[in-house]
Amino acid sequence: MVPAAVGFQCPECVRIGHSTTRQPRTSFGGLLTRGSHATTSMVLIGINVVVWLAINLTGGNSSKLAEYLALRPLSLCTDGRFGAWGITRDWCTSNGGTFFPGVEGGAYWQMLTSAFTQVTILHIFFNVLNLYILGPQLEQVMGRVRFLAVFLLSAIGGSVGFYLIGPETGSAIGASGAVFGLMGAFVVLAVRSRAQIQGMLVWIGINFAYGLFVAGIAWQAHLGGFVTGAAATAVLAYAPRKNRTNLQWAGLAAVAVVLVVLTVVRTSVLSTAV
Repeated sequence: MVPAAVGFQCPECVRIGHSTTRQPRTSFGGLLTRGSHATTSMVLIGINVVVWLAINLTGGNSSKLAEYLALRPLSLCTDGRFGAWGITRDWCTSNGGTFFPGVEGGAYWQMLTSAFTQVTILHIFFNVLNLYILGPQLEQVMGRVRFLAVFLLSAIGGSVGFYLIGPETGSAIGASGAVFGLMGAFVVLAVRSRAQIQGMLVWIGINFAYGLFVAGIAWQAHLGGFVTGAAATAVLAYAPRKNRTNLQWAGLAAVAVVLVVLTVVRTSVLSTAV
């Protein structure tokens, strides 16, 4: 028997009661969870830190792990001094080079892994700090699962942005695309709630400008992440209450399909050009 407010209840009665009780939800349909509202955010931060440690323990800037996780539109063949882009693995290895695959060559995992890849201490510090500030607030409003969906879509959207309009012979790493997606999410939620957003827009504008005018920053990933995060959050925020959950997940799936289509089209263009 299980102690209750009045007397005792059988375990099966408690189980049935829980299964028939409607769980409280956030204003956007996510489940309200007990305890910390930052669990998902802390897990994401933890993954970033673990990957950063692994990269720095295996060579830092020269780590082959970072090379395989980074987003690279075209494959790279290098002998340590010179590099050739768009080369096949067989040609590269037969000529004594080291081959690092790119997305055009089939390394599609880089669209996600690059968002968890940082090398320098300042890079991971600022990305983790922004995730620590933005994540728990959005997680509380959206619910854990929806927040995770927006984060992952934003991360991939940032990669798609770089893949589409970034340099073909470049590479990109970092969680900033996903972080900008969370900024886009904040803007959408603020507009939906009719909150004042002027200060937020100034802050976002400064971050965008920094990426545009400072060398070595993939502003294309910032743009792609921001647009994707805003679009995904708009799906959650503006879905009608009737059949809301189904419409939300259908909308998020549609965002994912758009990202896949853009990636396939870009790959086709790069494959033709190589």
